[in-house]
Amino acid sequence: MQLYLPVATPLPQSVPLFGASVPAGFPSPADDYRDSSLDLNRYLIRDAASSFMVRVAGDSMADAGIHHGDLLVVDRGLPPQHGHIVLAAIDGAFTVKRLHRRDSRVALLAENAAYAPLELGGEQELCIWGVVTACVKRFT
Repeated sequence: MQLYLPVATPLPQSVPLFGASVPAGFPSPADDYRDSSLDLNRYLIRDAASSFMVRVAGDSMADAGIHHGDLLVVDRGLPPQHGHIVLAAIDGAFTVKRLHRRDSRVALLAENAAYAPLELGGEQELCIWGVVTACVKRFT
């Protein structure tokens, strides 16, 4: 697993943010303007001091839109809640799964039907490293 820490004092790097929403394409050339700019660091990372990034390996979360090679932003400062996607360690082995709590039982659920839920209990050691807050993809 590769962990990436954010730069301590990230430089603002803004890109143009067009005001028109685009259902599936690029804005019309007639809309030759931008409304504002977007700093990707501020958009993706809520709290740099408690956040880091991790690269995904595998396809167990494919139905949640998380695929092999994606980068996940993980925030250690957010309390994990039922339904959150989390980075967890089970007996020291890292995994990304959806947290499921019912009464005093805890399970980690894959978002791919090919993977069974990980029902936790007994002597297994669970450590939740943080809540996944964003997924970064590259298409080229």
